[in-house]
Amino acid sequence: MSEPQAFASSTELAVELRGPVLWLTITREERRNAMSHGVLAGMAQAIAQAQNDRSVRAIVVTGAGSKAFCAGADLQSTQAFTTDYSEPHGHLAQLLRVAKASYVPLIARVNGACMAGGMGLLAMCDLALASSHAVFGLPEVKVGVFPAQVLSVLQHLIPRRTLVEMCITGEPISSAQALGYGLVNYVDDDMDTKLAWLLERMLDKSPAAVRRGLYTMKKVEAMAFEESMAFTESQIALFTLTDDAREGQKAFQEKRKPVWAGK
Repeated sequence: MSEPQAFASSTELAVELRGPVLWLTITREERRNAMSHGVLAGMAQAIAQAQNDRSVRAIVVTGAGSKAFCAGADLQSTQAFTTDYSEPHGHLAQLLRVAKASYVPLIARVNGACMAGGMGLLAMCDLALASSHAVFGLPEVKVGVFPAQVLSVLQHLIPRRTLVEMCITGEPISSAQALGYGLVNYVDDDMDTKLAWLLERMLDKSPAAVRRGLYTMKKVEAMAFEESMAFTESQIALFTLTDDAREGQKAFQEKRKPVWAGK
């Protein structure tokens, strides 16, 4: 399970392992990094594959260039939203499912316009940072449709009244507004320095704690209070049984930095 694996890129999606961080970059700059079915399938495959590679500690999702993170579905395509109406699971929905099940932290690097389905890519990530010129929107009503799949990941992320306004007006918000609504963690024009700072604060922590921790967080989100308490009181016991928990407590007692086994 811990063996490093080869990740496959395509002409539309660059998949690159930079040390312990897997970068997924949409390389359709001429189309404002609009999603194609190939991009969505490639992203889902890479994220799923990363779950079985213990050397991958984080996944960064971004777009090529500086103008757009992702403009959503490619409206120039004759089948922008689906390839097969008889298939109950669409490519975007499948990607959002895979991201929801990921125990490797996902970080959105929003380098420009983040629109429509691009908002789904942003919302499926656990953390997000944006450049100050980034804009965010759900403009589907302008082309006669409505945000659908992205609502599943957006509805608990930003205030409902804000979400309704964005959906029924189709008008965008600024990066400053996105920060205020909690849609992103940070806004910084020196994005890569900020991203390196954020990764540095993550990568020195226990891999086992992060992996099991994300599993726990994502499970309790859909639980009622008592169900959540019953689940988490058993989870904390399991946390303490890991090698990392024993090492972390020993390092604390010995006043030294822990050496994580990731198990």
